[in-house]
Amino acid sequence: MSEKITPYKDSTLGKKQQIAKMFDTISNEYDDLNRVISFGIDIKWRKKVVQIISKKKPTNVLDIATGTGDLAINLTQTDASQIIGLDISEGMLDVGRKKIAKKQLDNTIEMVVGDSENLPFDNNSFDAITVAFGVRNFEHLEIGLAEILRVLKPKGLFVVLETSVPVNFPFKQGYYIYTKALLPLIGRLFSKDKSAYRYLSESASKFPYGQAFNNILNKTGFINSTALPQTFGVATIYTATKE
Repeated sequence: MSEKITPYKDSTLGKKQQIAKMFDTISNEYDDLNRVISFGIDIKWRKKVVQIISKKKPTNVLDIATGTGDLAINLTQTDASQIIGLDISEGMLDVGRKKIAKKQLDNTIEMVVGDSENLPFDNNSFDAITVAFGVRNFEHLEIGLAEILRVLKPKGLFVVLETSVPVNFPFKQGYYIYTKALLPLIGRLFSKDKSAYRYLSESASKFPYGQAFNNILNKTGFINSTALPQTFGVATIYTATKE
């Protein structure tokens, strides 16, 4: 990223600590507010990620920045026998664990608190790794990606779902109006953390997308990177593999 964007501009905490604090604060409201903000389209995007992963027929999957576990839960449709959801926010994980228990998926999904830049797993551990709306929250993007590459098995599949910026009229103009004005307003009205949705909006608009993100994946050591824009380009699914 060209500039370091953090949730709390006046905080002395590092970005990683600020992200954990922010998501702990909004964890109980996150799912409902996220459905409103995305108009529910994020559900469709996650289903596409699951379809891509399913083709790999993985035995185990790691979902990084799992949050409240939506993607981890969806990944059970791949028939993987082990799914691990990892997140830096214990508050988000607690919400996720309750959802998993309600669906009786405790034997398949394990929720683990951890740092994406220092993953607590051995080299070459996972058939597939996913990150949905989380890579832009990494404090050091290339360190986090290098860790993902380390724990991914050779020939393993890495799939990222992340926000991006539309390039065509009128979607580009509409996107900026929504992210600059409406999204922060919704956050101020309905969230207990007034800075959280300003950060989520600002970080989304500044994060490298398309070929720029593919270039970072290639630089890190991934191969066969592709970018698949979704819904006029407001999100993109990236796929890459390990040699």
